[in-house]
Amino acid sequence: MKNEVTLQKHNPNVPDIPNKLIKPAKRKSLVIQRRFWNRVIDHTGPLECIYTRKKLEPASFAVEHFIPSAFVSHDLIWNLIPADPSFNSRKNDRLPHIEDYFEGYYGLQKTAIGIMAENHPADPLMEEYLSIFLKSDALQLTEQDLRQRFLENIQPLLTIASNNGIEYLRKID
Repeated sequence: MKNEVTLQKHNPNVPDIPNKLIKPAKRKSLVIQRRFWNRVIDHTGPLECIYTRKKLEPASFAVEHFIPSAFVSHDLIWNLIPADPSFNSRKNDRLPHIEDYFEGYYGLQKTAIGIMAENHPADPLMEEYLSIFLKSDALQLTEQDLRQRFLENIQPLLTIASNNGIEYLRKID
């Protein structure tokens, strides 16, 4: 354990090094995160997959890691979005191009925050946004500031993941 702590200390830009060295035998279920997105869809109606533009109904979406879970090693809601299941399985552990997919990702997250803060503010998953903004800020931030907070959170992770050998989606995917 001491070696893992030292390794993490000297590599602060690579999240969760110990769990990357020794992967869990089985990945955790995303049932709770699916319930979160189902609540959002219950309020909005079908959402659109940012990758395929297909309509996503409560029973017809996969919970997708925007930044691959192989890199971040977590299932925090700010990194999860609903997506077309067939695309999600093809995306695998590849990175989305920020210029192609950030606006769609941000739009889904902004919608979810608004709906959940208003209708389900005590949902424990709302706490997972605290690394991006204070809970009290969620509805007070301007559109520009909220977008900027997400961009400042996502952009460095994409860059670091790419620098660590994680490939981007091909443009034709």
